[in-house]
Amino acid sequence: QVQLVESGGGLVQPGGSLRLSCAASGIIFSTNAMGWYRQAPGKQREMVAVITSGGTTNYADSVKGRFTISRDNGKNTVYLQMNSLKPEDTAVYYCNAAIKRYSWSSERDYWGQGTQVTVSS
Repeated sequence: QVQLVESGGGLVQPGGSLRLSCAASGIIFSTNAMGWYRQAPGKQREMVAVITSGGTTNYADSVKGRFTISRDNGKNTVYLQMNSLKPEDTAVYYCNAAIKRYSWSSERDYWGQGTQVTVSS
């Protein structure tokens, strides 16, 4: 079984910073793209940032210049550094990873349990 465990969420004031981490564990042959998604109350889940195994990144327009995604391939861990946070960034943030468990198996998506980020004064 593969598990994605997120950490780093919490309550922060507008303009503040948080760093999210997500570690994948279990039987893992390879990890392709990893990313962060978020879902605010009453809204659909949306992509925040994605990073490929080679380091290519993609960001939602709403977070460009404020958020930075990075990864440690040796640790199967992805990070999201969030700066200049705004109240509209408030959401549950989910980690996602495309993982092959064995050399012969298909790649599939795995999701973390989510971590709450609240930006409020």
